Amino acid sequence: MLITRSFSLTNFVVASSALGFQVFVLYPWHKQLDDDFKALKVEHLRVLAEVQKVSAKERREIRDKLNELNARRIWW
Repeated sequence: MLITRSFSLTNFVVASSALGFQVFVLYPWHKQLDDDFKALKVEHLRVLAEVQKVSAKERREIRDKLNELNARRIWW
């Protein structure tokens, strides 16, 4: 009887400790990570849009230079 009582008391202490750790340590850390990932996603989308804008500009410049070269080319 005494052994089973000590096992159940030990089980209760371990389970309570695990629950307290999850509630007071892991959950706030999870919220912080979630907020950081949202901020990272916003930053990534901003950088991606900027790169696409620069890429479009560079493609336009290359196309203009090619058109310019084709206009100056004399065919035999």
